Formats: sequence, structure tokens, C-alpha cells
Amino acid sequence: MRATQTSDLWWKSAVIYCLDIETYLDADGDGTGDLAGLAERIDYLAELGVNCLWLMPFYPSPDRDDGYDVKDFFGVDGRLGDHGRLVEVIRTAHDRGIRVIADLIVNHTSDQHPWFRAARSSTTNRYRDYYVWRDSEPPDTSDQVVFPDEEDSIWTKDDKTGEWYLHHFYRHQPDLNVANPAVRDEIMRVIGFWLELGIDGFRVDAVPFFIEDVETSGPADNDPAVPSDPHHILKEIRAFMARRKGNAMMLGEVNIPHKQQLEYFGGDAGDELTMMFDFVTMQATYLALARMEAAPIVTALQGRPRIHQACQWANFLRNHDELTLDKLSDDERQEVFDAFGPEPEMQLFGRGLKRRLPPMLAGDPRRIRMAYSLMFSLPGTPTLYYGEEIGMGEDLEAEGRMAVRTPMQWASGPSAGFSSAPPSRLIQRPVPGGFGPDHVNVKDQRHDPDSLWTFMREIISVRRTCPELGWGEVTMLDSGSPQVLAHRCDLDESAVIAVHNLGAEPVSVSVDIEGLDDGMEVVDLLERDGLPVESGPLELALPGYGFQWLRLGGKGQLGA
Repeated sequence: MRATQTSDLWWKSAVIYCLDIETYLDADGDGTGDLAGLAERIDYLAELGVNCLWLMPFYPSPDRDDGYDVKDFFGVDGRLGDHGRLVEVIRTAHDRGIRVIADLIVNHTSDQHPWFRAARSSTTNRYRDYYVWRDSEPPDTSDQVVFPDEEDSIWTKDDKTGEWYLHHFYRHQPDLNVANPAVRDEIMRVIGFWLELGIDGFRVDAVPFFIEDVETSGPADNDPAVPSDPHHILKEIRAFMARRKGNAMMLGEVNIPHKQQLEYFGGDAGDELTMMFDFVTMQATYLALARMEAAPIVTALQGRPRIHQACQWANFLRNHDELTLDKLSDDERQEVFDAFGPEPEMQLFGRGLKRRLPPMLAGDPRRIRMAYSLMFSLPGTPTLYYGEEIGMGEDLEAEGRMAVRTPMQWASGPSAGFSSAPPSRLIQRPVPGGFGPDHVNVKDQRHDPDSLWTFMREIISVRRTCPELGWGEVTMLDSGSPQVLAHRCDLDESAVIAVHNLGAEPVSVSVDIEGLDDGMEVVDLLERDGLPVESGPLELALPGYGFQWLRLGGKGQLGA
């Protein structure tokens, strides 16, 4: 399938940028970021080169889980603005060639949602079956809770009715009963509403728990409207989106082994999730960085199942949650802890880290650039979390996952250029210390040719000229050195070859490139130079943490 023939599959060539509106830019000076502030920064995102903006929850919420506890799926939190301001953001983004996706939270609601308030009023209320209940005391489920520091069961007793309701996350976030056709109808209405307002797709939260709730609460033996296959709900959503907006996509949070992920893509049909975050390769990358060896990444990439051509993996090094390492063995996880988070206050839930990448790599600019070059070169779609482009750090004194949800650092000063309000009124304090706004900010880096921001803009620009990385067939190459990862992605008549030295020591490698002969041309994509070509292996000298991106193709066909 040629990329030029399937431009509607825009997500395969996207660069995604995730942000939380309340911590991005405060336009009215109340200490909380808002949609008006975000609208002012759309040109900044366009200059950086991203072409897909992912908005974390902006819905009305009691804000006990940073907005993921939703009490109105059709609304906009008044602290952030209103529907008019949101439409302004979407229209401005579209005008700059940027798609906009939003968090779709369909696993649970806030306990303040009108549905749940009605559901707990009596066992016969019409909204009772919008949630999952049991009338007998549940067994010990402490091993199933997502946040073991906060909860000890996935069931909580409701005193008014004397029954227990299901919640895989916090007790103030009751799980929806998606086996109920009425709930599924509500989900479709929510999706249809936001698509009509201009949203281009959704990042779907907690998908495995969403599917598990179908199994928990059904199907009923005598109700043909309830799907017998729990995955039917994803197929139903995908088909609905295709009818309403043919090029809308769903990016799923699915942190399970590769083999199981294939089910969530819809197997050979590719009719469920459009994209999925590759948690397995992300975790393998941190293990590889800790060991300074390529083998964990090679194993992870070779373990990816073959997916439908319309589907895609999303690659990332950081997101808004803890940096989970739950798919590593206990010994492997400890290796990463020892290398990047040895202190207890750096760790979270015994399975992950509450740190950003630059502090983990001791601020070494060579290693930071290499890590991001590696992420952008992996087959799939790269995803950035706000602040990564300048090398923001974390606030280890902040509670849990809030350590990496600090205000965007636009300039130096106590309020980081985020707000005109004094620091005491900010929604959260900026990062303290050496990675704080006085040392790391957009203003200082934006016009510095040697800054991380400039590097990230360049690597994004190069990545967007490489459809091979989004569409091509990946092959792992033998570099002859355990510290060097080499891979190629082939598409049509060209290939992109990426070589990364994960080690601190310089190394010379010989990479056997199939098809390399006098009839071929090699272009160094990062230096914009042609390289001499001879038949046989490609000889490369890499400095410590060095890397190269090369394009291989017929003479006269390649442009720098």
C-alpha cells in the first residue's frame, strides 16, 4: 500500500504532542492554564512542527484525579473556558495543519456525575444499570487495584443501598457498565458530539479495563443487545466513527503484552483501535538505556505482531502517568531503578518512576538527544509530552503522578512565563532546582542554534519527511556491537536506516546493507549530505551516544 494513495490515514505520518490545558498557559492571570492561553500557542506548536495535538481532559470535573473523574462528558470545565474557546483552538489548529484529538474516558465517571448520583439513590433507579453492582460481599481484590497506595479493593460498599459498586481506579470513579446498551448509546452520543465540534479522534483511556467491565457485567443470556464478544464494543465505536467522520482515529492506552495487543487492533481485520501506545518497547528502551545495550529494544521490536496496514504503533518515552516498568521482570525493573531512580521518592507504586527523561540522564545533552533521536526513528508514530522539547524536569515533592504535570516553562522567573499570577496562586508550582524555569525555558532555547528545542524542531522536521518510518517494513540490522542499535524501514523504492550508539564510548561499526551497490545513493538525513557508496557493508564511526539517519535509494531519486 503506497503512502501517497492513503493520505486519509494521517496518523501514520503524525507527530503527536500531548498537553494539559490547565498547565500550559494562563491567559487571564488566575493561576490556571486555559483555552485562551492555548490558542495563543498554536503557532508555537506549528513552528515546532507537530501536526497532531492531544488534549488531556477538559471536561467539568471535581478534579480529584486531574480531570479524569468526569461529571459531564459534553461540557468544558469553566476554569478553562467554554465551548466557544475550544472551537477557537480547534479551528486555529486546523488552519495551521494540526489535527486535534481529545481524551475519551469511557471506563468510568466521577461519583459526582448525575448518572451515578441517580444510580445510588435506589436499586430500582433507571440509571442503576449504568454501573456495575453486586449484592454480596466481594472477595479480596487488593491485587487488582491500579493505585495500591490509595485503594485496597476494586469494590466499595454504598451505604445507602447496601450494595458494592465496581471501580478499577479510585473509589470516587465508579466503572460504567458498558454491557448495557443504554450506556453504549451514551458513549456514541459523546463521540458524535465532539466529532461534530471538530475533534479529529480520541485517545481512549484505560481500554483493557473498559473491555474487562463488559465481561464482568454480562452478557445476559437472554439479551441479544448485549455483545457476547467484549471486543464488539470497540468494533462498534470504530464503525460509528467511520460513519460520522471517515478519517477519525482512536489511540488506545493498552498496557498489555504484544500478543494480546493484536486483539485490540481487531486482529487481521484491523477494525478496533486505530493506534496503540507501545508500552512494551518503551519499557525495553529504558532497560536498554540503563544497560547501554541494544538487545532489549531488538527483542521488543521483533516481538511486535504484524498489524493491519491501516493501524499503527505510537512510540513514546514519557507520558502524563508514572513511567511504568510493569512489563519488565523484577530484576530488570531494579536495573532501571538503580540507573535512573534509586531513591524511594523517585519511584511510584513499586512499578514505575515519577521522573522525566533529562534528569534521569543527568542532563547529558548527548544522551538526551540520542534518546529522542531513537524514539523518533522507531517504526510507528512519535508522541511527545509537553515540555519534552525543552528538557523539563519533575517536581519530586509533588504527589504521585503530579510530579510530571507541572506548569510549562515559557520563560525564566518564579511563575515560568506560564502566568502573570504570583507563584502562590499557580495551579501547581513550577519545577524547582536545576531543571526549573531559570535554567530550562522556551524563551532561552527558541533562538539558540545549539539548544534542545532547536534539535527537537530539526528531528521533527526530518521525521516528517520520512514516510518509511510510519509506513515501511522494519528490519533489524546486525551492527556487530552490543551497544549499537541499527534498523531499517523500507517503503517502495527507498529505505531509512537509523543507527544509534547507546554507549558512552565511541565505536566503529560495519553494517551490512542489502542492496548497497554502485547503483544506489545514501543521504545523511541529519547532515543533509550525500555519503560515498561502495558495495558491501556500510562503515560508520559513532561518537559516544552518537547516531545517524540515512536514506538509501536509487541514484538521482533521493533528496536531502
